[in-house]
Amino acid sequence: MKRVFGAKKNKEPPPTIQDATDRINKRGETVDEKIKKLDAELARYKEQIKKTRPGPAQEAVKARAMRVLKQKRMYEGQRDMMYNQTFNLDQVAFATEGIKDAQQTMSALKSANKELKGMMKTVNISGIDSLQDEMMDMMDMSTEIQESLGRSYNVPDDIDEEELLGELDALESDMGAETESDAIPSYLQPDKEPDLYAELNFPAAPTGNSAVPNRVTPQTEDELGLSTVPQASIRS
Repeated sequence: MKRVFGAKKNKEPPPTIQDATDRINKRGETVDEKIKKLDAELARYKEQIKKTRPGPAQEAVKARAMRVLKQKRMYEGQRDMMYNQTFNLDQVAFATEGIKDAQQTMSALKSANKELKGMMKTVNISGIDSLQDEMMDMMDMSTEIQESLGRSYNVPDDIDEEELLGELDALESDMGAETESDAIPSYLQPDKEPDLYAELNFPAAPTGNSAVPNRVTPQTEDELGLSTVPQASIRS
């Protein structure tokens, strides 16, 4: 059967917008190159017209220049049409991408909506309210238990507040007295060392450059009538 009717040919996929845009851009580049060549040829003919005297030769050069100029105008018209086609393709591509983005957004929203519905089925608003009420009751009970356990034992209820205030004032006065004495009792304070120099009654050291006059120390007698040794000799 394949030999008689032939095998079925696989159809080529239709060109995408990007393929069409690339093809048109290549054609546009080719047209731009042709326009550049025509511009160069027109510039050469312009120089020839300036150098040639009026007459048949100059008219022949002008005719050639007019032919090149017509070709240039034709290529420029083709280039403008291709630019318009490219612009239209870009607009279609932009719209297509926007529709694809919208489709993806709708698909994501549908999946999220389905997931949220499944999650909301497992959540009960009334159960949440009852759970909150139970938690509040349990917290109140815990507070009452802590207050009951923190209650002091054997504390009389009929305590005179004025008497307590008097005891407090007395404690403050005792604390103030201890602070004045550096908070150390007298029997715990260290003994002071005796000042031997004060007991020996040494004379004061001389000050300045003035000479100290010789003083005559009077001699005294003890109970037996003997003269006593002066204190200065004892220190020496």
